[in-house]
Amino acid sequence: MFNFEKLEVWKKLIELADTIYARTRTFPAEERFGLTNQLRRAAVSVSSNIAEGSSRRSKADFARFIEIGTGSVFELASQIFIARRQGLLAEKNFQEIYADAQEIGRMLSGLKNSSTAK
Repeated sequence: MFNFEKLEVWKKLIELADTIYARTRTFPAEERFGLTNQLRRAAVSVSSNIAEGSSRRSKADFARFIEIGTGSVFELASQIFIARRQGLLAEKNFQEIYADAQEIGRMLSGLKNSSTAK
């Protein structure tokens, strides 16, 4: 088992990626290289950065990857606002993803704080 597999935030991120893939399947074909791709890439990026960062030997390196992952969560949050405004994401689905993104943001903040604690 890899170290990142033990992290609750990584498990939550994998669930979020599953949700994003499921919700974007209904997006129109013309969004395939637009919001569909952007949302999926952001969702995958977060868990990938946490996984990669967990392999680093220094706490500072891991913290940097957590920061990058946090940026991707913010990116995803902004994109779901656009998807909702464009009528691509139902309010219920928006609220679900938004709540998950907020929780993940808090979890990443806690992970970063614990990884940089002396």
